[in-house]
Amino acid sequence: MTGMNELSEDLSFEEAFAELQATIDELRGETLTLDRSLSLYERGTALATHCNGLLTVAELRVTQLDTVVESATASEVDW
Repeated sequence: MTGMNELSEDLSFEEAFAELQATIDELRGETLTLDRSLSLYERGTALATHCNGLLTVAELRVTQLDTVVESATASEVDW
């Protein structure tokens, strides 16, 4: 069993983002203990880092695809 702040590497962006939103909503509650607040904050930080990493990978893929498309388009142009 994984701990609350351990994330599965195969957690999708959508799953992690939904859990992050739920974590933020719970943190906004007024009846949390200090320990629960800290635990949720740590989990939220881990989820945000995970989402950021997935977005960085997606951005790199888009950049690489754009480069391939631009190269193909440039080689097709007759000057």
